Amino acid sequence: MLDLFDVTALFGFFALLAYFWRAQGTREIALRATRKHLELQQLALLDDHVALRAIWFKRSSKGEFSLWRRYIFEFTATGHERYKGCVITLGNKIESYELEPHRFPNDIIH
Repeated sequence: MLDLFDVTALFGFFALLAYFWRAQGTREIALRATRKHLELQQLALLDDHVALRAIWFKRSSKGEFSLWRRYIFEFTATGHERYKGCVITLGNKIESYELEPHRFPNDIIH
């Protein structure tokens, strides 16, 4: 028979599992959006990867609390140099992108 501690532990385990499941979905949204954002600027995402670096609670424009996440990634314009960038999400929506100063593809001398 389950006592209160067992029920609480099971609830905590399933809550943690649900969080990681949703976090994976948000990471996939950030990855797809980052690929598209860089492609529009003629840049390439390196390693096909975004990595979670920060998480916090923040109010959305509707006043609701949501998880704010900051993912980092690396990109290139030339194929030779690596630059860092980040994408910010609030809930499952993209808030903004930040890219390090970098060469533009048209600036490359052949």
